[in-house]
Amino acid sequence: MKSKVEILPSTLIYHELIGLEIQVIRSTNPALIGSRGLVIDETKNMLIIENSGSRELKIPKADSEFLFRIPAELSEKGRRSDTFVKIQGNLLLSQPENRIKNIKKLRKWG
Repeated sequence: MKSKVEILPSTLIYHELIGLEIQVIRSTNPALIGSRGLVIDETKNMLIIENSGSRELKIPKADSEFLFRIPAELSEKGRRSDTFVKIQGNLLLSQPENRIKNIKKLRKWG
């Protein structure tokens, strides 16, 4: 049986973002503000989300702010409701695989 991965708000930036629900709350492109959907891919500089109309949107990480929904089943132990976390896009700027590796360092020294 696989153990579930617990996502803490304080360590969200080190986790896999694909599969999480997201909303753009600040962007240098006003047309993107309020966009919401499911993260379906990620590059060094972009989050690709699929909105409710099955349309893919490419959202630049730089100079954006996001609201992520962490489902209760992935949240801290004992949580019964979803957790919402604001993240500055600049904190996500790096190749996803390199950002995710940093959680191991954080756990080792934290």
